[in-house]
Amino acid sequence: MDSKKPELDRVDRALLRALSVNARASGAALASEIGVAESTVSLRLRRLQQTGHIRGYRANIDLAALGASLQALISVRLAKHARVQIDDFRNAAPHWPGVIGLFHTAGADDYLLHVAAADASHLRDFVLEHLAEHPAVAHTETNLIFEYVDGDGWQDLVK
Repeated sequence: MDSKKPELDRVDRALLRALSVNARASGAALASEIGVAESTVSLRLRRLQQTGHIRGYRANIDLAALGASLQALISVRLAKHARVQIDDFRNAAPHWPGVIGLFHTAGADDYLLHVAAADASHLRDFVLEHLAEHPAVAHTETNLIFEYVDGDGWQDLVK
């Protein structure tokens, strides 16, 4: 896919804003909210998906209700910056149990790993089994998350 995406018009932006509030809204509800025909919504959604503006639809799962009441951000510093080690870590980490996301970062640390665990003991086991044992990892620092609040400031980008 071309890294340069087509410009979004008023309808595309309104559709993205409406979906950010309720990704399960019907085509009819979206059409009514935006003030266009339902067929327009259908065509626009298909185009926004094809161009990569919409990457998917997800459910926001309550991990604590599933028994993972502890979340952490773990800073990871790699031992070497050899392509093979970087690729190995990058390909493995997102699939380890409890991993929510992986961020490749600039600065003192190379990655930021967002993980969920049942409790501190499970988090410790995760660090020992997956990070301390990984040959590419030189250093980690674990930060517990006490609270997470969704931001909506990104919506200014689609106005």
